[in-house]
Amino acid sequence: MTVSSASSVVDLAGVTVAPVQVRKARVFDVEAMHRIINHYAGQQLMLPKTNLQLYENLRDYHVAVETSDNKVLGCGALHIYWTNLAEIRALAVFPGTTHKRVGSLLVDRLIEEARTFELERVFVFTYVPEFFGRFGFVQVEHRSLPLKVYNECFHCPKFNSCDEVAMVLQL
Repeated sequence: MTVSSASSVVDLAGVTVAPVQVRKARVFDVEAMHRIINHYAGQQLMLPKTNLQLYENLRDYHVAVETSDNKVLGCGALHIYWTNLAEIRALAVFPGTTHKRVGSLLVDRLIEEARTFELERVFVFTYVPEFFGRFGFVQVEHRSLPLKVYNECFHCPKFNSCDEVAMVLQL
């Protein structure tokens, strides 16, 4: 099992918060992941996930946890489509912990994992392109991505009028 070293998270006032560790998700993290993801899904900012979906895809997920009490602060998944392409999906942080580097720690880990799999590209559909741009993702046309990546999109209420930005990172 790969476990990252702990990183301190700094809030907007420059105050150091409890150290945070990014690690592979475990079965006992699913309830917290479900709450965090569906909090944003309720605002139509991402697709909802059922517990079943999270358990079935658990190996795709990493979580950011406080090292002091193992509280899940955020989660994200790297979903591999084939030899050269993966998606960062279901990236979400606990409400109130935005702008505290939790999401950045997760994205760094997911990109690192993509590199270990020797993937060529990672893509994301997002409402916050500025955030992903900091990691080198660039905006692309939706239609430049293979049709297979839209499998989850069919379940989205915004499918016919998608307003998310498609972005790709060349590794």
